[in-house]
Amino acid sequence: MSYVTENPATGTVEQTFETMSDADVEDVLGRSAAAYQQWRQTPIDDRVRMLRATAQAYRDRADELAVLVSGEMGKPVRQALGELALTAMIYDWYAENGPALLETEELDPQGAASSTVSREPIGPLLGIMPWNFPYYQVARFAAPNLLLGNTIVLKHAPICAASSQVMEEIAHAAGVPRDAYINVYASNEQAATMIGDKRIQGVSLTGSGRAGAAVAQTAAQHLKKSVLELGGSDAFILLDTPDVAATAAGAAAGRMMNCGQACNSPKRFIVHQDLYDDFVQNLTAAVEAMTVGDPTDPDTNIGPLSSVAARDQVLEQVKRAVEQGATVHTGGEAIDRPGAFLAPTVLTGVTPDMDVYREEVFGPVAMVYSVSDDDEAVDLANDVDYGLSGSVWSTDVERATEIADRLDVGMAMVNEHGTTLPGLPFGGVKASGYGRELGQWGLGEFANLRLRRIAKS
Repeated sequence: MSYVTENPATGTVEQTFETMSDADVEDVLGRSAAAYQQWRQTPIDDRVRMLRATAQAYRDRADELAVLVSGEMGKPVRQALGELALTAMIYDWYAENGPALLETEELDPQGAASSTVSREPIGPLLGIMPWNFPYYQVARFAAPNLLLGNTIVLKHAPICAASSQVMEEIAHAAGVPRDAYINVYASNEQAATMIGDKRIQGVSLTGSGRAGAAVAQTAAQHLKKSVLELGGSDAFILLDTPDVAATAAGAAAGRMMNCGQACNSPKRFIVHQDLYDDFVQNLTAAVEAMTVGDPTDPDTNIGPLSSVAARDQVLEQVKRAVEQGATVHTGGEAIDRPGAFLAPTVLTGVTPDMDVYREEVFGPVAMVYSVSDDDEAVDLANDVDYGLSGSVWSTDVERATEIADRLDVGMAMVNEHGTTLPGLPFGGVKASGYGRELGQWGLGEFANLRLRRIAKS
């Protein structure tokens, strides 16, 4: 596995990084385990101070860090700045709210003098992170676990080697001990070795279903806790709207943000038949009005995909859909310029017998379906293996809420989609994974809920 920064906007290799040796794996595991014994004893006020300093560093260096990640995976700088703001919010949220959440809980004594539950760290953790939100994904794993007292070994995506190195530097500059947060350039095989080692107590992965299955299998073989945040094929159900054009414009922005490379972006637009034609027309117009280009240009709406290979995979999905009978209203072709650019695409006519009906399309492709009633909308929304999030849109909030409550997802929303905030749980069901990140739930996944009872004398 190569850790290489190849700018997806130009196709130019800008940096290469050396993958760790097998001997390095043993060194890292030993250092992380030793650091845990010290880090878990660090006063929580000191850990809070370090999280606040980390948050401030992301704010102070936002412009620099946005450009860095843009060159790694193609995110428009304006969108990267939004990701960095959210990253800082996460560290601050845990600094502000985490200590109270970690206080010992008094239970009904149930025959004893006292019964309490404390939330304790469990040890070194391995985080395997994706490239699509390089800073945010790390923050939602690292912030709660550092506060809790676990130590972190962080394996980022190979194309995010430079930004992952900077994240380690920020943590250390904020006061986190060198061995309490270790960034590694590890191969998949080395990551599996780490999961199997008795010193690693848990693993969190955000990534593909294939990667999640491999990590879950290895973790289970060694009786390790795992948290998986995998793919999604989120439904956006439109029942009615007073302004089709405005709704379609918002839908287009949500789908095409980060070049469509977000697990929880609205990928399938399920529209009541009375609005369908107007919605398709306005969605197509909104997509065509977007500027595709240099991600460092503040006027760019859509940058390149993360790599040429990623672009070609999406192109193949669209090509196959068309061959099987789907209709392309706009886009569907690579843009003739260096880099991994794809014209944003609107597809209709997708049916259950087509491959793309059940696949996640991780790129700038919107699929629109027509339905005749609420039951058909729910059935269609739930007729995929994924269950990350979904949304229902209507002026009748009660009706929309009833439908949202029928979606087989981890996150159901009414009149908004994809909202991520530090205090809200993030995660899905079915093939979208298991476990939750952020909020109080992020403090519980890798915690020992330790019961203490004192008998009556």
